[in-house]
Amino acid sequence: MEIWEVFQSLGRPALDELVRRISLGTLKAYKLYEPFKIRAHLTKLNTEHLRKATGRFWERLSSGDEDLAKDLAQAILVSNIGFIVEVLNFLNIPHDGNGFLPKDFSGEKCLTEGWQQRVENEFRGRYPDALVRLYINHLMWEVDKQAKVYAS
Repeated sequence: MEIWEVFQSLGRPALDELVRRISLGTLKAYKLYEPFKIRAHLTKLNTEHLRKATGRFWERLSSGDEDLAKDLAQAILVSNIGFIVEVLNFLNIPHDGNGFLPKDFSGEKCLTEGWQQRVENEFRGRYPDALVRLYINHLMWEVDKQAKVYAS
């Protein structure tokens, strides 16, 4: 799976919703602000410019821009780190307390059959569906780059 394929499976309205969830303060705190601004091809990164760029993001994702897809997913997920921690705790996946997996993480023990549906069921209604599906697919991608996109 490629991350751009995940965004494509979610659709343009979901991309709009997810981009609105990006916290510029969080990007600065994690030192992702400048790298994301460059990858996004924005001369100025603020809420207004970010939202206006969503159409261009969609075009780039539609053409298979994997680098943008990875950076965009990272910006969205780090901006929703509380959600990430909740999911990892729900799945009993070891992490550093801030939602980051250990370098030697192997998902076979924690990601038992049907984990995607369990996560979706647990977090549906509490968080936007697009965010839940993005993270499910991102976690699958972290564990197995050959996995197919999970579309529920």
